[in-house]
Formats: sequence, structure tokens, C-alpha cells
Amino acid sequence: MRKFTRYLAAWTVALMFASPVWAATFSATYQRIASWDGTQLGAVVLLPQGQGSGPFPLVVMPASWGAPNLEYVGRGAEMAANGYVVVSYTSRGFFDSQGSIDIAGPDTVKDVSAVIDWALVNTPANPKAIGVSGISYGAGLGLLAAERDPRIKAVASLSTWADLLAALDANRTPSAQALAVLGLGGAVTGRAGPLLASVDADLLAGNYDAIVTSMTPDNAIRSPASDVSKLNANGAAILVANSFDDGLFPPGQLVDLFQNIKNPKQMMFSQGDHATAEVPGALGLPNDVYTAVGRWFDRYLKGVQNGVEKESVVKLRSQDSVWHGYADWSAVQAGATHYYLGGPRGLLLPTGQLASSASTGWNSSIFTALPTVASSGIVEVSGFLQSLGQPPAALIPLVSRLGAGVWAGPKLATAQRLDGMSMLHVTVTPSQANTSLYAYLYSVDGYGNGQLVSYKPYTLRNATPNLAVPIDVRLEANSWNIPAGNQLVLVVGTVDFRYAGVTQAGGVVSFSSPQGDPSTLTVPLH
Repeated sequence: MRKFTRYLAAWTVALMFASPVWAATFSATYQRIASWDGTQLGAVVLLPQGQGSGPFPLVVMPASWGAPNLEYVGRGAEMAANGYVVVSYTSRGFFDSQGSIDIAGPDTVKDVSAVIDWALVNTPANPKAIGVSGISYGAGLGLLAAERDPRIKAVASLSTWADLLAALDANRTPSAQALAVLGLGGAVTGRAGPLLASVDADLLAGNYDAIVTSMTPDNAIRSPASDVSKLNANGAAILVANSFDDGLFPPGQLVDLFQNIKNPKQMMFSQGDHATAEVPGALGLPNDVYTAVGRWFDRYLKGVQNGVEKESVVKLRSQDSVWHGYADWSAVQAGATHYYLGGPRGLLLPTGQLASSASTGWNSSIFTALPTVASSGIVEVSGFLQSLGQPPAALIPLVSRLGAGVWAGPKLATAQRLDGMSMLHVTVTPSQANTSLYAYLYSVDGYGNGQLVSYKPYTLRNATPNLAVPIDVRLEANSWNIPAGNQLVLVVGTVDFRYAGVTQAGGVVSFSSPQGDPSTLTVPLH
């Protein structure tokens, strides 16, 4: 596989850039780069031509999980033509790079600095203008490297994670589909190190809790959120961009990191699933995110006064492709609408109200492990369809009230836009010690057709059966236009096939709203 990929890379580079137009602005070669420990990394190196002797700003691009160094050559070609030295390399353990996959461990993070070392010796790179850009695995490596290498002055981290376990084990609920995508992708395209081999074995056995247990001890060294103080101390300018329905690295965990960054920063969220918003741009196609990446590096590596630092710090793209800017995340969440959950009423389809005044003293129960039509969808598929205006749908009258609690808000008198993250506070009483809950927020039309706006899992582990416990569930971020006449509908069930939940059949979960602690749903409507 390594030899085949090496030849493929060399021939692809030669064919893509053989025309006189490209040759006049940059050159492209395939290189084998010896990393810090001698491990050979396969790389495509793009150098400016006919643009002076340099030095030129350097951008290092670690490839995504399961992707070769060809991933970025389209965008890299454009950058080299605009005066950047670009080194796009296959991450350790994959395809034509030697070594084994350590899931963003220290060895792989040190590769970023080793590639920088190589470029400073072998290319006309400027040691005072170094950036790192990547998607997915490469995105996280960029942030981790910037915490350890003060030479890195700017980072563009796309479809990234901040806390690996917070992303893959949200609220103690493993994402079975996300783990399967990562495990299978690593097994097919690379050579597993000890941790990934253990993860793959547990995947085959369906033992998701064992995966979490094996990843927990060293999660901090693989999570940029753990060393954000070092990121701030090194001073790199940070651009992050994720998709709202990212099935691998949801946006919420990135918000927490972003709020703690003190350096120049910008965060962009758009419609889509993991990497779907950025991959076309990596190939060199027109792309809002990669346009922002180019301007980010122009400002913080070239020193171009393009006004990036005066732009909105947070940018959210709604389903109509319009970007909405905010000064910070607090501004996104400001002025949220507060609803109180009322007791479900009705014989056939008991439904509670989402009302403006508190309703307390009620109690309503559902049975566990009963599937309903409410679902978060399929990783990579549902989010991509969302970017085309087709999010996961549910006909709300068909949601079984035996298996889920349902609450409906008033019809909106005017069109509104949900920007940000909704928060559910509710008291639950499980009859079992271990129960997984799934909260969904829908925009529902007059015919009961619901479009999924947001969702989040939450698992109670080792709870005392039949003891009431208040829980707080922060649903994932979105920017979604809700037409006048639609209403918000909250659904909470115990089954979602995206996740490896712990709910057992034969139990009951009761929802309630105590007088001193009413159950609420807070929605950031604009």
C-alpha cells in the first residue's frame, strides 16, 4: 500500500501541475521526510516559483484520519501560487507514512514540529511566519502542536475536536457510529498502534464502555482543551471551523475551548457533517471556509492588513447560506427565550406545553427501550443532507408517547432564527440504575412535519432507582430559520441508534417539574 500510494502521489502531482500556467507560479514534488525519530513521512511539497527568493511563509498540512497527503494539494497549489511554502504530509501510520497510528499521541504531534524543522532547512520558508492547517485529524494535530511549538504563529483547525472524549462519549454516551467510522477507517488505511488495536477489538466485541475506559487515562494529552493555557502563552492566532451536525466532533465541545482562547481568534460553524463543509475547499473548489483560511494566514503570517481582526469573532451559517456574525459566544446566547415544561395531557397523544409561565407538580412517565420515529440520524449522511436543507425528519404525531415525552411550544407569530445552543433542565426519575436519554428539538409545521434542529444524549449511570434527579442537557449548536406558524417541539426518549446507550427494556422513566425547581427549555431565538 505504501509503495502504491507513493507512486500515486508522485504521478498525481506531476499531472495536476504540468501545465505552463501552474509551472510559472509554483513547483510540486513528492518527498520523504525523516521525522524526529527517523520515521519516514510521505509529503507533497509546493514551492512558490517566479515570486522572488523568499523567505516565504510556511504552512504545514497534516492529513486527515485515513487520508493521504494528496488531500490538500488543490488548496495547497493555490496557496503556493500566492507565495506560501506548503508541505502536505500523510499522518504517521497511514498510507505512505511509516510508523503506527497512536490517535494523536505525542509521537504524531511531534511530527508536526519535525516537518517544520525539515522545511526550514530544505525550502525557502520563513522561520518567523509558520502556520498549520488541517481537517479532522490534521486539525486536532494543529492545535496540539501549537500548544507545544511556539514557532507556530497561526492555525486553521477545521472539523476539529477540543476534548476527544467529550466528542466521542458525550454526557457518558458513546457514539457507536462515530467510533465505528474511526476504527474502520484506521484499520483499512493504516497500521494500528496499541491503543487503536484495543479500540478495534472492543468495537468488534461491541464493548463501547471498554473503549472509553482505555482512552480515558491519556485523554488529556490528546485533547487541546487540556492545555489551552499553553496555547494562549504561545500566542498563535486560532481559526476554527466545524459543522453543526458533525457526527464525530460536535460543535459544543469546541465552543468551550474557544471561549478560553485569549489570542486572536475566529470560529465558523456551517451546515453539514464531519468535514463535509471543508473537503471541497481542500480540493481547491470555491469554499467559504477556505476563503477565510486564506485571509487568516494572509493576516497573521504575511501581515496583510485585510481587516480580519475587525470581523465578527463568531460566524454562524444558517440553512439559507447566510452568515450571521457575533462579537463572541455570549452574544450568540444572549436574550434566549425561556419555556417551562408542562405536564403532558391527552388520551391518545399526551403532549405537554412549552409555556411562558411555570407549571409544577406534575409527573409523566414513559417506558424504556421503546424506539420512536425521533432520531439523530446517521453519521456523515444526515449532516450532509442537512447542508442541502434536508435534516432528519419526524412526523410528530407518530412519536410514540409510550416511549418518549413530547412538549410543544406556541406557533411563532413571526419567523425567527435559532442561533446557538438550547438548554434543557428537567427532573427525571429512572426505575433503573443505568438509563440513556436522548433530547431532540424540532421545528414543526402545521401538518406535524418536524425538522430536527438539535439533539443531545445524556446517560445516567449508577443512579439510585426511583430517586428523582435534576439533569441539565446542553443541546448542540445550530443556526436554523424557523418560519412563522411553525412551533418548537421537544422530544425526550431512551433509544437512538447513533449511540451505544445503556437503557434496558422493562423500565420506566418519569419526568416531573418540582415546585422549587421547575423544568425548563431555554432556546436562543433571534
